[in-house]
Amino acid sequence: MRSHTPLVARQVNPLSTLLDAELHIAGSAILWREIIGNGFGLAAAVGGMRRRVWAWPVGIAGNALLFTVFVGGIFNTPQQLNMAGQAGRQLMFIAVSVFGWWQWHRHARVDTGLEHRGVDPRWATTRERLVLVAAMLLGTAAFAQLFAWIGSYGPWAEAWIFTGSVLATYGMARGLAEFWLIWIAVDIVGVPLLLRAGYYPSATLYLIYAGFVAWGFAVWVRTMRTESASIDAPRAVAVSGRGAID
Repeated sequence: MRSHTPLVARQVNPLSTLLDAELHIAGSAILWREIIGNGFGLAAAVGGMRRRVWAWPVGIAGNALLFTVFVGGIFNTPQQLNMAGQAGRQLMFIAVSVFGWWQWHRHARVDTGLEHRGVDPRWATTRERLVLVAAMLLGTAAFAQLFAWIGSYGPWAEAWIFTGSVLATYGMARGLAEFWLIWIAVDIVGVPLLLRAGYYPSATLYLIYAGFVAWGFAVWVRTMRTESASIDAPRAVAVSGRGAID
């Protein structure tokens, strides 16, 4: 009589599979969740440039993945580095993105246009610009001390990136065109920091994002000029017509 040993199927945990999946390039291990998370981030940036409401939830999904990447000591990344600023940045993105999502969704609901844009871009006022600059400097100094105390990798650079990211995300939610310029300042510091730490997909995204940000800024400036011209034209006609009647 033949005995049959029952075969126990190995259960696959999708979450564990995602957390552990790696891509090996030139001897370096790169997490797929870092690649996917940054892909979501780039897609969210495209949606932000087009002022689409879906940019916010897509960005939140990417932030959640990247949070697990930058707390390497907890989620076992190849770098084994806890970058408190980068990890906290993802949590900040999620919190501010909920606010931005609500702001843009509310605007899109009352938008009578066919495209239902999430925001009308504008330049920041002089007072708003002064507040942004002051917040950038003070925030960097304060968070650098916090990140150094936590034991973060590159506390001053991370503090600059974290503070700039907070202000840029808030500016995007409010429709301030200057938020693109803040992102450029963040990328200038972020690329060398992430390369030095070994987070190559994130560093690559920062580099790509810097070029994309310049393009997005140009698109928003052109949009503001077009919308301003469309508003000023009827006014000019009305003034001209009133002058003819007088």
